[in-house]
Amino acid sequence: MTSEGEATAPAAPSSGSGAGAEHAHRPRGGRTLPLALGALGIVFGDIGTSPLYAMQTVFSLEHNTVQATRGDVLGVISMVVWSITLVVSMKYVALAMRADNDGEGGILALVALLRRHLHGTRRLAVVMAMGVLGAALFYGDAVITPAISVMSAIEGLEVAQPSLAELVLPLAVVVLSGLFVIQRWGTGVVGKAFGPVMVLWFAVLLVLGLPHIVMNPEILEALSPTYAVAFVLENPFIAFVAMGGVVLTITGAEALYADMGHFGARSIRLSWYLVVFPALAVNYLGQGAMILEDPSVVSNPFFLLAPSWATLPLVVLATVATVIASQAVISGAFSVSRQAVRLGMLPRLAVRQTSREEGGQIYVPVMNWILFVGVIVLTASFGSSSRLAAAYGLAVTGTLLLTSALFLLLAKYVWRVETWKVVVYVVLVVAVELTFLGANMTKVVSGGWLPLVIATFVVALMTTWRRGAEALHAEERVLEGPLPSFLRIVREHPEFIRRVPGVAVFPHANATTTPLALRANADFNQVVHERVVLVQIVNENVPHIRHVDRVEVDDLGDPGDGFVHVTVHVGFTDSQDIPKGLALAVGMTPELDIDLDEAHYFLSVITVQATGHRGLRTWRKRLYAWMYHNAANRTEVFHLPPDRTIVMGAHIEL
Repeated sequence: MTSEGEATAPAAPSSGSGAGAEHAHRPRGGRTLPLALGALGIVFGDIGTSPLYAMQTVFSLEHNTVQATRGDVLGVISMVVWSITLVVSMKYVALAMRADNDGEGGILALVALLRRHLHGTRRLAVVMAMGVLGAALFYGDAVITPAISVMSAIEGLEVAQPSLAELVLPLAVVVLSGLFVIQRWGTGVVGKAFGPVMVLWFAVLLVLGLPHIVMNPEILEALSPTYAVAFVLENPFIAFVAMGGVVLTITGAEALYADMGHFGARSIRLSWYLVVFPALAVNYLGQGAMILEDPSVVSNPFFLLAPSWATLPLVVLATVATVIASQAVISGAFSVSRQAVRLGMLPRLAVRQTSREEGGQIYVPVMNWILFVGVIVLTASFGSSSRLAAAYGLAVTGTLLLTSALFLLLAKYVWRVETWKVVVYVVLVVAVELTFLGANMTKVVSGGWLPLVIATFVVALMTTWRRGAEALHAEERVLEGPLPSFLRIVREHPEFIRRVPGVAVFPHANATTTPLALRANADFNQVVHERVVLVQIVNENVPHIRHVDRVEVDDLGDPGDGFVHVTVHVGFTDSQDIPKGLALAVGMTPELDIDLDEAHYFLSVITVQATGHRGLRTWRKRLYAWMYHNAANRTEVFHLPPDRTIVMGAHIEL
C-alpha cells in the first residue's frame, strides 16, 4: 500500500518528463501486447460503446431537426468520422499523450508539467484554476458515465422482453454494485477479464458495418471532410443541433488520456489504431449506409444493422460491453485523485498499488466508494438512461476545451512550438470543441445542470483544501521553528532539557524544521531522547529502489549529539514502511547503532478547529477541518507499531 503522507516528499521531477519521454514504469517489450489487451477492456469501453446510441440520438434530436436525407446523412457521418479523427486520434492519441507527468496522463498531468516549467504567479494561478475546473468536470463525468452506461445496457433487455422493464432499475443497482466491488483487485486484473469481451465487441462492430458499406458504397464519400464542411455551411442550425449528438461519439476521450498511467501510451496507441478506430469508423459508416438505403431505420440504427436472428445475442453482448464502458472513467478517476493529492488539491488518500510492474495501476478505496454512492443515487433518482442523456455531454466538452487550453500553453511556453502549429491546432481542434460545448450548453435546463452541480461541489472541495492547507502550513511552520535553532538550545541548555535513554523516531517531511512532536516533548516534558531519528520518505518515479540505494543518512548535530536524519527512497511498488527503511540504516553511523525493537515512534498531529479569525469563510473552515481529520491514517500508511507509536502535536484555530 502507498499513500500520500505528511512525512513524504513528492516524487522527484523527471528530467525526461514531456514529449516522447520514456519512463521507468512504461510497458516494455513483451508487456505491450498484454497491456494493449487490458486497455481494450478498460480504456476504450466508453468510446467503444457509443455506436449503440450516438446515431439514434443525432437523428432524434429536437423533433427530428436532422433528417435522413442524403445530404444530412453524409454530412453527419463525415462530422462523426472527422470528429473522432481530430479530437481522439490527433489531439489525444498523437499529441496529448506525449505530455505525460512521469507516465501519468490527464488534465492534472498537464497542470503538474506547467507548474514545473512556467514562471509567474498570474500564469500559475490561471493554470491551477483551469486544472481544478477540469478535474471537477471529469469527476462529474465519472459519476454520470457509469449510471448512463449501465442503465442503457440493462434497458437493452427490454428489446427482447418488454415485461422485464420493472427489473431494469434493481438489476442496474446490482450490476453497478458488483462493478465497484471488483475495483479492489486492480485495473490490470479487471482489464484482463474485460479485454477478451471487448475484442469480441469490436470485431462485431466491424462485422456489422462492413456488409452495409459493401451494399451501399456511396457512404464512403463521407470520408471526405468536404461533406462535413458543406453540411455546416448549407444548414448551420441543423449542423449545430447535430453536434449535440455527434459529441457522444467521442465521450471517453479524456478518460483515455487519464488512463495512460494504467497501461502506458504505447499500449493504448496500439489498441486504438489497430482495433478501436477501424471498428468504430466501419460501424458508423455502416449505419450511415443503412440509413441512406432505408431512412426508417433511424429509430434504432445500431441493432437494425444485425439480422433478426442475431438481435438477442447482440443485446446480451451490448449489455456486457456497456457495463465495461464505465470502467474507463472509474480507473481514470483513481489516477486524477492521486494527482490531485500530489498537487495539493485534495487531502491525503490511501492509495493501493495493484501491480508490481505498472505504477499507474492503483486503487483508491475512498474515491471508489464516493463514486459508488454518487452513481447509485443518480441511477435511483433519474431511473432511465434517456433522462440522463441531456447531462452526458456538457462535462465531457468542458473538459475537452480545458485540456486543449492547457496543452496549448505547454506547447507554446514549454516545448516552444512554432506559432503556426498552434494556430493549426486551434483551427482544427479547438473550433470543433467550441462547437460541441455550444451545442451542449443548450441542454443545461433539461439536465445539463447535473455535471455543473457536481463540478461546483468538487471545486469547492479543492479550493477549500488548498486555501486551508496554505493557512495551516503557515501556522505550522511558525510552531515548528527552524531545526538548527532547536538543536542549539538542546545542546547549550542541558539544565532545561534533559536527555533520557531510548530511541525516538519522528516521521517528518523535511530536514529544516522541527517536528511538532519533538518540540512538544521538549516543551512540556523537558526531555529529549538520547537518540533522535528524523525520517523522511521520498517517492521516486521508478518501480523499485534497491535496498543498497534506499537510504541516506545525515548527522544533524555535532558528533555524539544523537541527532540524525534518514531519507528513505521508495519506488511506486515499494511500501512506505518506515521501520523496514530504518532497518536498512541501522549501523551506518554511531547515532544509528540502535535496537529498533525498543524504538518509539512519535507522530506530529495538528488539531484543527474552525473557530479562529482567518480570512476563510466559516463554512470553508469547517469543511477543511472535516477533510483534514478524515485524511488517511499515517500510522497505517507508515506501518508503525501501534503499541510503540505516540501521537503528539499542537492545536491550531483557523
